[in-house]
Amino acid sequence: MKMTTGLRLLNHSVARGAERGTQFLSLVLVGLLSLFVSGCPGGGGAQTAQEIVAQLVQQGYLKASNTGGSDRFGLSAALAGDTLVVGAPFEDSNATGVNGNEADNSAADSGAAYVFIRTGGVWSQQAYLKASNTETFDQFGYSVALAGDTLVVGAPFEDSNATGVNGNQADNSATSSGAVYVFTRTGGVWSQQAYLKVSNTRVGGWLGQSVALASDTLAVGAPGEGSNATGVNGNQADNSASSSGAVYVFTRTGGVWSQQAYVKASNTGQGDAFGYSIALAGDTLAVGAYGEDSNATGVNGNQADNSATSSGAVYVFARTGGVWSQQAYVKASNTEIDDWFGISVALAGDSLAVGAPAEDSNATGINGNEVDNSAFGSGAVYVFTRTGGVWSQQAYVKASNTGQAGDSFGYSIALVGDTLAVGAYNEASNATGVNGNQADNSAPGSGAVYVFQPQ
Repeated sequence: MKMTTGLRLLNHSVARGAERGTQFLSLVLVGLLSLFVSGCPGGGGAQTAQEIVAQLVQQGYLKASNTGGSDRFGLSAALAGDTLVVGAPFEDSNATGVNGNEADNSAADSGAAYVFIRTGGVWSQQAYLKASNTETFDQFGYSVALAGDTLVVGAPFEDSNATGVNGNQADNSATSSGAVYVFTRTGGVWSQQAYLKVSNTRVGGWLGQSVALASDTLAVGAPGEGSNATGVNGNQADNSASSSGAVYVFTRTGGVWSQQAYVKASNTGQGDAFGYSIALAGDTLAVGAYGEDSNATGVNGNQADNSATSSGAVYVFARTGGVWSQQAYVKASNTEIDDWFGISVALAGDSLAVGAPAEDSNATGINGNEVDNSAFGSGAVYVFTRTGGVWSQQAYVKASNTGQAGDSFGYSIALVGDTLAVGAYNEASNATGVNGNQADNSAPGSGAVYVFQPQ
């Protein structure tokens, strides 16, 4: 995506519902899936993105095959072509594997994932997925990623003490260490391909909090990991930096997965939650650390001044010849305490979008005034582009109806081609549909999605 002349708001879509998960699913289905009903922006179709957005319609209303109270169906979702996967991390069945018994709800909050396919514009459920070692409170489905016929599901509160790939799932002595499960589809049938743990499994690591998949490369975030290492493939044994976080990169060759890299920040710090969010595009990896504390602004600033608690940061890594290295340390242009910059990240080619849902400025639209902090927790998104390996900020993005405190604009984001979708799960307008009235704030927490494109 090349945004040489800035961004503009294409539409403001409102999704009603009290749950944060509902708003995130709305971002995927309304903000992205609907764009594909008539064609793909930048994909060589006859219609422009403007024309497609003008035709936004709801194509489906999807529920689980075993709907249950508080399952949080839709807390995570991923879309690839005509396949959609939806996570329900608080689902309770005791089933294991694919298409098991949905009726035995004896494993509270074990979690599930559901696969839907679209045929002739009609959606239907293809598979009901559970972990191979279903356990109470594992929250399988907390994160999901999809690429072609490969599906990845994170369970950040899984408890096994295994390390590496396809280890022992029965030893539950590492509480909330987390795990990741890889499924593949052949002839319309899904099966588990791998059970992934990391090289330094530890209590409270939360492996699988975030997942990102690009072909045969998988990145997995563990924001609760506690080593004091910095950079790539450092010392994993010194656990003196509690919840500093880490990211693990796995690659697949001939159907076999192996760990390629152990990735830490260049300025590892306690509580930074590095890996809370991740994005992967080819040989580029972006990692969010919303709890990072430096007071730097812009790209590659001073990492040593930790006077801006939980301002947040994003780290960009690039892979050359199978070796990962840090390419950029990215901060907001208006770094402030508790902005949570990096709680969401998205990559598309040489463009990076970063959400800061607790940012406070009262600006509206693109590149407005960053210094008026009278809209507490309204949120912002920052767009960066890369030229010749160098990253720079291109746009500072706010909602078109900023002014209501706590909207959390930027809590979820997606970047497809040259189109940016931004979720604000706590937005309060009473509008319905596309481009409705943004001024009536009588529906607190109803949420909204905003779609932007370059001018």
